[in-house]
Amino acid sequence: MPWKRVVSLSNESGWTYARAGVDITAGNRAVELMKESVKGTWRPGVLGELGGFGGLFALDTRKYKEPVLVSGTDGVGTKLRVAMMLDRHDTIGIDAVAMCVNDILVQGAEPLFFLDYLAVGRLVPEKVADIVRGVAEGCRQAGCALIGGETAEMPGFYGEDEYDIAGFAVGVVDREKIVNGSRIQPGDRLIGLASSGLHSNGYSLARKVLLEAAGFRLAEEVPGLGRTLGEEMLAPTRIYVKTVLPLLERFDIRGMAHITGGGLLENLPRVFPQGTAARIRRGSWPVPAVFNLIQQHGAVGDGEMYRTFNMGIGFVLVVPAGEAESVHRELVSSGERAYHIGEIVSGDREVILE
Repeated sequence: MPWKRVVSLSNESGWTYARAGVDITAGNRAVELMKESVKGTWRPGVLGELGGFGGLFALDTRKYKEPVLVSGTDGVGTKLRVAMMLDRHDTIGIDAVAMCVNDILVQGAEPLFFLDYLAVGRLVPEKVADIVRGVAEGCRQAGCALIGGETAEMPGFYGEDEYDIAGFAVGVVDREKIVNGSRIQPGDRLIGLASSGLHSNGYSLARKVLLEAAGFRLAEEVPGLGRTLGEEMLAPTRIYVKTVLPLLERFDIRGMAHITGGGLLENLPRVFPQGTAARIRRGSWPVPAVFNLIQQHGAVGDGEMYRTFNMGIGFVLVVPAGEAESVHRELVSSGERAYHIGEIVSGDREVILE
């Protein structure tokens, strides 16, 4: 987002930036359209106004004894292709936020602020405003402020209707409260939090199977989904911040994992100490129908499915056996779909599917 205004000198002759494909006036209009949604995300700590060269945020040093900043960055991947095919852009920003804030949440961090980078082939102010409204909605769900960003119009690099988006999140956690998995031990339990479906991973395979091999259309209502395939594939990634942060104050959460590309098989071991592994019980949670469609129409093996997709579990908590039922009860009472999916065993930082 170019959060600064530029005067265009339209009476100049010869080549101009606009004739070369970059419309500064359209950029200014995009800023005006997004201002309200951006300001709606601001929280205590945000300083200054839109239009500066950097976003300012004052850390509340009274709240934290020894504050540690935790940062994360990510994109949305080829899910963007589905948004472009449908010409629907109001939710993709939620994915950009989710992929970043869920990652820093794994360390126990409260997200403070977010910035985005949006590159477009042609800047259409209304489309940019739609995308940024999605970013703002993601920030509201995460409780963080959208304090800056950049929109780059890049004709000749992206197609006229193409774009890419990446996000950057910064959070904070007290040093003594960092969750790093070091205390995980055999006997601990795994509690899985439901995903909304594909989230933002595995779309190259999902598109290849569902749109090419199976020949489904995005506007088609596919049996078992309860909605069109396009609606299913654009369902935003869930943001777990407001569900998980309160648990950290009440329970001994020993480890957490955000289940993204690599699935349960690759993401869970990232937080395991040496000498531990996970035993996961398949069938202990409902697998969304979209994954069954992909496996059926693509003849995809179980190992590939669990290594590529989240399979219905978007976030995992590792808790002591004695607290597992209480944590689960707390989650369910708050409206969360949570499941006892397995336990920690002795092993070499791997996941065993049963």
